[in-house]
Amino acid sequence: MDHLWIPVTLAAALAQTGRNATQRGLTERLGTLGATNVRFLFGLPFACAFLVLALWLTNATIPTLTPRALIFTALGAAAQIAATALMLQAMRNQGFGLVTAWLKVEPVLVALIGWAVLGEALTLPMLAAIAVAVGGVLVMTLKPGQGRSMLSGLAPSALGLAAGLAFGLSAIGFRGAITALPEGSFLIRALTILALTLALQTLALGLWLAVRDRPALTGSLRAFAPSLAAGFLGALASAGWFTGFALTTAANVRTLALVEVIFALLVARLAFGQRASPRQLAGIGILLLGVVLLLRA
Repeated sequence: MDHLWIPVTLAAALAQTGRNATQRGLTERLGTLGATNVRFLFGLPFACAFLVLALWLTNATIPTLTPRALIFTALGAAAQIAATALMLQAMRNQGFGLVTAWLKVEPVLVALIGWAVLGEALTLPMLAAIAVAVGGVLVMTLKPGQGRSMLSGLAPSALGLAAGLAFGLSAIGFRGAITALPEGSFLIRALTILALTLALQTLALGLWLAVRDRPALTGSLRAFAPSLAAGFLGALASAGWFTGFALTTAANVRTLALVEVIFALLVARLAFGQRASPRQLAGIGILLLGVVLLLRA
């Protein structure tokens, strides 16, 4: 049980890679916010189904939603939406690679916030492993000479870093909400918070699109088949993330989740015939070293 979070997190990263590939076409059809709404709107029914199935199989009941759990859930849900908006705005001002590099600093931020907010253990071996893993992603993401660009242009760089911070806050919010539930197995607690989170996000983003971008909202309903597939894979990935948060610290989960970059490269190779460069292969090696160090720590 102590190491169950490892296969769960790997499965979540794989499912999220599939969701991202599925959403790729939806973004072109619906716009960025419309495709993001698919993640919540079509993921919610599957999240509820996962919860109902788990309750039926284990003969359990939904845990009591304490005020602390509700506050952390709202924090995580809001931070995730804000992080997406900040990320998209940053990508309009800087290249995709630079913004991705800032976002992948998230595990370091998660470790620090988790220590400050939740009192989770933070050791030097853990920090070293996280730093090595993040370094591997930066090697894969940044082209030669782009490292200096990360520090130039204060406002765009601040947006990218703020997006990474918001994603980190969302992970801490979800972890805090799950641990705040007074009863239930790790799976029931994780799925309960997942269903509640998606309900809040569906309501918030749905109201926003209804007022500001109704074509994106109705378009996601017309693109039913691909939206359904993206919703299922998104809910499956989120179920894995939340289950991981129920089993171990958010920093552990978000660091191991960096292997999603490797999965994305594999998809690009198998589906689109894109080969990894020597620099990307070197980055993969560094990332895997960081993951091994984390598991040992």
